[in-house]
Amino acid sequence: MWETGVSRGGNGSAGQAGGPRRQVVPGGTAAVPVQPCDLVTVPARQGLEAVDILRLRDGVGPVLHDGACDTLGFLVPPGTAAGWDVPGSACTQTYGRGVLPGAAGGDGEPAEPPVTGTGWLVPPEGAGAAATDPVVLRAALGEAARTIAAVDRCQ
Repeated sequence: MWETGVSRGGNGSAGQAGGPRRQVVPGGTAAVPVQPCDLVTVPARQGLEAVDILRLRDGVGPVLHDGACDTLGFLVPPGTAAGWDVPGSACTQTYGRGVLPGAAGGDGEPAEPPVTGTGWLVPPEGAGAAATDPVVLRAALGEAARTIAAVDRCQ
């Protein structure tokens, strides 16, 4: 099985609004929750710091990286884009269509990324929630930015 190094812990509140449906894989077992999501995109350096903060404290939902590893994308609940205003990031509204994580492959490999040209940093199967709570993500991104600024001042 593919290990992500991401804790499956967390407070369990992220991504629970709206009662996500569950996708069924062959054999009739429930896989990852399936729900439409918005996507918060951030520079990779800040995103990696935020992933570490989230996995150690509150749990993190699925996270994508682009092919060049320049940016990370956090899956967040639908509707997040309407109120997202974090400098240095963008939130893509999906108008209900959503980014739907697929089921894991039968060979234990992670689900295929829902966006062409991306890969999973944290696949749905290794995430602590179906989506990252936007309030928790906002705080983690702010802390990550402050950490990066402090490190850069020391160099």
